[in-house]
Amino acid sequence: MPVSLADRIAAAPISWGVCEAPDWGYEMPAERVLSEMGAVGVRATELGPTGYLGDHSGQVRELLERHGLRLVGGFLPVVLHVEGTDLGEADDAMATLADAGAEMVILAARSVDGSYEHRVPLDDAEWRTLLGNLDRVRDLAGEHGLATSLHSHVGTAIEGREAVLRLLDSSDVPLCLDTGHLLIGGTDPLELVRSMADRVAHVHLKDVRASLAKTALEDSYVGAVRQGLYTPLGDGDLDIAGIVGALQAVGYQGWYVLEQDCALDGAPWVGGGPVDDVRRSIEFLAKL
Repeated sequence: MPVSLADRIAAAPISWGVCEAPDWGYEMPAERVLSEMGAVGVRATELGPTGYLGDHSGQVRELLERHGLRLVGGFLPVVLHVEGTDLGEADDAMATLADAGAEMVILAARSVDGSYEHRVPLDDAEWRTLLGNLDRVRDLAGEHGLATSLHSHVGTAIEGREAVLRLLDSSDVPLCLDTGHLLIGGTDPLELVRSMADRVAHVHLKDVRASLAKTALEDSYVGAVRQGLYTPLGDGDLDIAGIVGALQAVGYQGWYVLEQDCALDGAPWVGGGPVDDVRRSIEFLAKL
């Protein structure tokens, strides 16, 4: 029996400002973030940065169970375009994901320095290396019983429309459809769903102020985030209702993960802050 949309809404710590990128901002404690997820009715989450929810899978499971949450997957940035990349850390991270009950590893083809502040153009040799390393990571994920999706992302090797289309043409890897990063990079996520819905294995829902997309690409990604690049669903320039409707129409049965990246200068007051935006996004989805 198909699972309802309401039962497939998950959250991610990045919506509370928790990010693996260096110098991102204040990191809210996991206990508070998970408590606020539960308070707005979320029952599933992604992992967040490696180690954020615990040093090993047992700690992750215990923490999530205490807050009534299940783990659906985890975002994993890996350098894929460099020959001889050591995948040991990625393998360890995927082992933790699998042991903690996750279903999906969401890969990003990260830059060498791990920031999202500059473009990562590839020549043909680097493309071949990326595709080969991608297959290596997928094999490792499969050994852990995890499905794999590839997340286009600002400041990574898969950012703009040309790179997204080349990846789709060169590999059969499923996509994590991140509505915000696709739009910022020049790809219409609704058009992508309509033309290649069968490639979508996971969804990150973001709404975007398109006026800040150029800032995110050419100036500073985290700077654009701090200026309000992402909005609660329904408040930005994306047709979120259309995207969700198109996915539902083709029978998409995966997760819709609420992701409005934010960066904090300090701890928000109790009862407010990022949780307000997550609540508004859930209310928007409830109306669809």
